[in-house]
Amino acid sequence: PLPIPSITWHPRILWVGIGCERGTSKQVIAQAIDQVFQENQFALAAIAGIATIDIKSNEVGLIELCHERNLPLKTFSSEILRTVTVPNPSQVVEKEVGTPSVAEAAAIIAASQIPNVETLYITSPQDIPSLKVPKQIYRPSIQNPSWKVCWDGNRPQQLSAKSKIQNLKGAVTVAVAASEKEYIGRVGKLLLVGTGPGNLDQMTPAAQTAVASADAVIGYSLYIDLIAPILQKHQIIEALPITKERDRATRAIELAHWGLSVAVISSGDCGIYGMAGLVMEDLQASGWDGKSPSVEVFPGVSAFQSAAARVGTPLMHDFCAVSLSDLLTPWEVIVKRLTAAAAADFVTALYNPKSQTRTQQLVAAREIFLKYRNPDTPVAVVRSVYREDEQIILTTLEKLLDAPVDMLTTVLIGNQSTRSYGEWMITPRGYKRF
Repeated sequence: PLPIPSITWHPRILWVGIGCERGTSKQVIAQAIDQVFQENQFALAAIAGIATIDIKSNEVGLIELCHERNLPLKTFSSEILRTVTVPNPSQVVEKEVGTPSVAEAAAIIAASQIPNVETLYITSPQDIPSLKVPKQIYRPSIQNPSWKVCWDGNRPQQLSAKSKIQNLKGAVTVAVAASEKEYIGRVGKLLLVGTGPGNLDQMTPAAQTAVASADAVIGYSLYIDLIAPILQKHQIIEALPITKERDRATRAIELAHWGLSVAVISSGDCGIYGMAGLVMEDLQASGWDGKSPSVEVFPGVSAFQSAAARVGTPLMHDFCAVSLSDLLTPWEVIVKRLTAAAAADFVTALYNPKSQTRTQQLVAAREIFLKYRNPDTPVAVVRSVYREDEQIILTTLEKLLDAPVDMLTTVLIGNQSTRSYGEWMITPRGYKRF
């Protein structure tokens, strides 16, 4: 019978913690790791990287080995290493380098793949990655026939007695920990994308390219559905409910720290009442270094721009936007902003005007504007702009409450110069009034 086609995949999840005497050769470190992996039947291809204490960051043998095998070398301070509880602490090691463990602690921390490890304090068992191999101490012996250089399946090299004496120098401590996530080996990206009002024709080419090129796409389920035609089969798609904005940001940052390119979707412009601000806040709170993951913001056509375009030129002079949602902003603050906008004669866009539980905010906003504007002031009520169920109503400030309004609606209130002209709403540019 014909052989059955097969494929072997070794996810890079094993972090090798190394402690070694100063001057330990590359050959000795390689042999020690090789022997540990042979004894435990681990695939060398599953190695994610090498981890050790920071005073070994210039250890020639380690550097040469990592360079030769294209492995990352992660180093941690003694202050960080000693926060980890290990099965085999050593007072001798602690006296020498300031931490009771190097190999075991370094392997565990590296396998945790926690960013900004300077603030790491592992206190609960569930936070500790699995230590697959506790520390093993190796010293080369010229009489030991098992010491061969056989790293990745190549035929073992036979060393002459002279070369053995030259190369088998030093001693190595090896420990192995397993990470829950595969090491990717690249800097992650956060692509903060504004998709516009909903119709793909209104989404910028740059935003479409960003979404299509991402490894993962995260957003509110409705917005994910609206961009379904440009999503790719290989992508991780995570659609979360409307109230899970914080969860979306947390998940996106987690995937980006893993090394993925993650598109975070917002309707309209992501930087206007969108997810971009929340993601940036969380990055700042986590001690983000500003580089890893990288961040790129892709603007989109905002809701008030889209609504304005459908009714004419209501935003031709000074304008502002105010959200009526008091879930995150105290209502007293919103009232101050509405009053200031009305008194200063700004054309005003109202976001989140009404929901099933918030029904009086729009009533109050109308009353505030009526103190400063004529009841006949033009008002546009635009719902689901550029979508199949789009609805546009031109009315007045006095009759605003007669129009159907919900969370998918944007309300545009004109200034004292705004006029209606047939089905259009026009605000003069300012050189002259009507």
